[in-house]
Amino acid sequence: MSKPKSILSASCPVPKLDFEIITMGHGSGGLLTHKLLDGGVFNILSNEYLDKQHDGAVFEVYSGKMAFTTDSYVVSPIFFPGGNIGELAINGTVNDLNMCGAKAQFISLSFIIEEGLAVTDFWEILLHIRDAADRANVKVVTGDTKVVERGKGDKIFINTSGVGQILPKAAIDINQIKSGDQIIVSNDIAKHGIAIMSVREGLEFESDIESDTCHFNEIVPELLAEFGNGIHFLRDATRGGLSTILNEVAQSLSKGIEIHQKSIAVDEAVSSACELLGLDPLYVANEGVFVAFVEKEIASAVANKIRSWQHGTNAAIIGEVTENHPRQVVLHSAIGGRRVVNMLLGEQLPRIC
Repeated sequence: MSKPKSILSASCPVPKLDFEIITMGHGSGGLLTHKLLDGGVFNILSNEYLDKQHDGAVFEVYSGKMAFTTDSYVVSPIFFPGGNIGELAINGTVNDLNMCGAKAQFISLSFIIEEGLAVTDFWEILLHIRDAADRANVKVVTGDTKVVERGKGDKIFINTSGVGQILPKAAIDINQIKSGDQIIVSNDIAKHGIAIMSVREGLEFESDIESDTCHFNEIVPELLAEFGNGIHFLRDATRGGLSTILNEVAQSLSKGIEIHQKSIAVDEAVSSACELLGLDPLYVANEGVFVAFVEKEIASAVANKIRSWQHGTNAAIIGEVTENHPRQVVLHSAIGGRRVVNMLLGEQLPRIC
């Protein structure tokens, strides 16, 4: 399986530099470091904060609550169908803030690059970072670049931190969840994990399976503006997939959760791939899917609102919170049976984000 199509073009070519790969000298803080940063990072990600090229960023924040998050991205391979590690880092950071009930605003971005990484690959990642930040309407305002010896990294790792303002009507807290709350999944599940696995294992499927990576920096503010504190809790279904989130909630609150298999959308190609690989879609990672726990009275309206979003076509109410079977998630299967969905044991899909 080939690397996804490049977005490098005549309109944004690789800068004409006298090196083709990243070397240890690019992490020395000297001339090579400045060539790498000035020719690529500062040029491609330019904005009024980053252009100051200072050790940190100074920006105004508004009165009220702020949200802060940090994360690291070590996905392998770094390019995959539907995205790459750079786009993933921006979307993942933005979404973590959104799940707190915040609108993401500013991001820090740090690279740990392994000696030998092709400059064209680094530029490609930077371009995807820029485009993802533009789509989410966030700014990369500060960061850091380090280079490690060949064999001591895996091409490139990215660390991010993000801040955002808590939205006026947000009251997102796991303790807000109550019995009778409806559980909504924002789209079909398991695409990201299967997209990563298909590249890693060299698998070919009849139809292309692409990562679902996207940002929530528009849909979440819209939901909170319309439904306010009727939305009790939000989580993105990344590592461990849908089952992990549901189990964490059930165990934390000592409540039961019931879900219906027929309501959980899984793309046909993804379902076939999971069957081939012996994977359960409930445990497979996502990067563009979130789970909402909402009051029963507004559940249908919330689901409809999400379906109007370009990345929420298959949003659905999949279950509810109950006083029955505390600390357990019970699945009503499509054929009429019932089974307990346990927490993921071990690592099903390594290095998916």
